[in-house]
Amino acid sequence: MKKLIPHVSALAIALAAGSYLVFAQQPGRGGPPQPMSFFITSVPKGDGANYGGLAGADAYCQQLGTAAGRGTPVVWHAYLSTQGPNAVNARDRIGNGPWFNSRGGRIGISVAQLHGDDANDARVGNAMGKQISLTEKQTVVNGVGDMPNQHDILTGSQPDGRAYTDGMDHTCNNWTSNSMGTAQLGHSDKQGGNNSSWNSSHASRGCSQENLVSTGGAGLLYCFAVN
Repeated sequence: MKKLIPHVSALAIALAAGSYLVFAQQPGRGGPPQPMSFFITSVPKGDGANYGGLAGADAYCQQLGTAAGRGTPVVWHAYLSTQGPNAVNARDRIGNGPWFNSRGGRIGISVAQLHGDDANDARVGNAMGKQISLTEKQTVVNGVGDMPNQHDILTGSQPDGRAYTDGMDHTCNNWTSNSMGTAQLGHSDKQGGNNSSWNSSHASRGCSQENLVSTGGAGLLYCFAVN
C-alpha cells in the first residue's frame, strides 16, 4: 500500500521557521547577547575617593565604557550619591533598566528591583554578585577569599540608593577628597562582614587610596548606561 504523506505548504514551513527565529532571539533563550549597560571599573582612578565630583566620576565611567566599545551615543553614569543642600540620589542617576553585564547577563530589570523597593522586588532580588557583577573587560572583581580583596565599591548611598541626610560625611566630600571623611561602600560579591549589600555595606577607613585598599577595596565604581 502506498504510504500517505501529509502535504505541508511552503508558506507553513516559512511561518514555522520565522516563529522559531523570533523565539530563539529572545533574551535568555539562546539569542544574541544584550549589549553591556552595566560594569564595575576594572581599575581605579588611583586618587582614592577623589574623582573630581560626580562629573569626574561619570567621565571616568564614560572613558572605560568607550574603551570597551560602548561609547557615544551611550551615556554612562557612576552609581554615586552626594550630600548637602543639592544632594543627589544614586538610584536617580542610572536610567530605568534593564541592565546587562559585559557578557550579556542581566543584573536587574528596574530601579525598584535593584533596590528591593517592595516585598516582591525584595523577594526576587537582583542578580548582582561576584560571577555576574563584571568589569568592562569581562573580568571578575576580587572578593572574599581572594588576594587582594577588592570588593568594596564606592557608592555613598543608603541601601535604598538614596543619599544620607545626617551630618556625617559618607561621600568623601562629595567625591572630591582623598584625605578627610569616609565613603559608604557596597560589596560587589555580596559577601563579607557587617552585611552583604551590593550598595551599602559599611564605611571606609578614610578617603585616601591607602585607606580604601586597607578597608578591602581599590576605589572602584559601579557604572550604568542611562540610555
